[in-house]
Amino acid sequence: MQESEKELPLIRQYRDWLQGSQPEDSPDRPEFFTSGVIVLDTNVLLSLYEYTPSARSQVLNALSGVRKRLWLPHQVALEFVRGRHRVIAQRAKSLKDAPNILNRRLGEANKAIIGAREFVQELLIKYARDTTASESLAAKISSQAVDTLLSDWKKELISLVQDLKDHDLAPASMDSNDPVLPQVAELFGANIAEPPSPAEIQRRVNEASSYRFPNKIPPGYSDAGKGTSLSAAGDFLLWEEVVHFISASPERNRVLFVSLDTKEDWYEPEELGRGRRPWPSLASEMRIRAGAELRIETPGQFYRGVNRFLDAEIADETYEEIDRASETAKEPIITEQEASRTEPPDDLTLSAYSAVGLTTSLLPSDPPHLQNILNWWLIGVTAQLGRRPVLENEPRVSLTAAVRSTVSLNSEWLPGSCLRLGEWPYASSSWIAPWFAQVVNSMPTNDRRVIQRLAAQQLDVTTSE
Repeated sequence: MQESEKELPLIRQYRDWLQGSQPEDSPDRPEFFTSGVIVLDTNVLLSLYEYTPSARSQVLNALSGVRKRLWLPHQVALEFVRGRHRVIAQRAKSLKDAPNILNRRLGEANKAIIGAREFVQELLIKYARDTTASESLAAKISSQAVDTLLSDWKKELISLVQDLKDHDLAPASMDSNDPVLPQVAELFGANIAEPPSPAEIQRRVNEASSYRFPNKIPPGYSDAGKGTSLSAAGDFLLWEEVVHFISASPERNRVLFVSLDTKEDWYEPEELGRGRRPWPSLASEMRIRAGAELRIETPGQFYRGVNRFLDAEIADETYEEIDRASETAKEPIITEQEASRTEPPDDLTLSAYSAVGLTTSLLPSDPPHLQNILNWWLIGVTAQLGRRPVLENEPRVSLTAAVRSTVSLNSEWLPGSCLRLGEWPYASSSWIAPWFAQVVNSMPTNDRRVIQRLAAQQLDVTTSE
């Protein structure tokens, strides 16, 4: 695009939509590192608990190079302080469950090998009538022989997993011996926001739930329906804090926001010939409301930029840890939209139904998309409430049947009184997802009561989080 063309009103006004993604070789990128305000999302700070001690030390040293430009929003600080225990507890659970997963996988390997042997035996008998070779094969590749073969590998794998437990972080010592929290506090120093007033928080939550989320205005609209209206508005509350802080001073004219979150409410869907990019409307809104330029980067991009522009020393192994944390954050999440068009695996569905004493034959004959949403919700809520063990490689489900709120999340959500009186305990203080109301009200009595109890328990848990 010629320089003269950039001055045309149409091109100037919509340049964020026209310029494509923000390339790492943009001429103005160094200025975001050397003179911009740098905001780290909660997930970036919580990732410090997942790194090895050496990688964490390198990352913190790199961040110290931009200490004067770091600013910590209240929303991020609150989520960070509250989320520390959850991250460490999840790590501890993964290591605790690892031996059982290994045993199951090795058992599956044994069955697969025996299955392969039986397949060859069938071929020997069918096409050669060679019973001698078949019997010899059975004696050589027996289940016991396979167990013996796998035994040494099993011991080594279990030993390596046990060694991982010798880590500098443990859930039981988080309150008295947290090595990360003091370093994060020192890193930000006084560059931390005061909490907004309760009235301002309420205003922002209402704006999110009544206007922005129903119209899918980024950021944060994918969280609509998660828990309470306050908890669902977390990303928008963060966004509003950043806009307000930047607009308070004309000297703050660049913002570098670093986050693992690349969901659809932060990043525009990929289009033909162009990769995914942060929503251009975010940059436009920041410029209109705060008079500043916005750049959004993932941690991998950001730390490589710190290394490039500020000569930080970060080893290749540390970049690998940073990238692994980013990939973990991209694990599939089943939202209502995804659930409506995706049939869940049979083993997950059966596991969820069995956990609460239901059978698929007792459920109503709904349109396929409603049946899919209900099944995914059952999968998610039974895992969330600990009613069944989470299966290996099971996707995370982000579906809720009801929320507590003073106003409806959007025009489609129904008041709690839409469910049957005497069965739903929060008739006057909740809003019900339309799919849930439609499905549950058509169920047989016993099944309906089971489902509503689950929804009430989920509401209790999400409200208390």
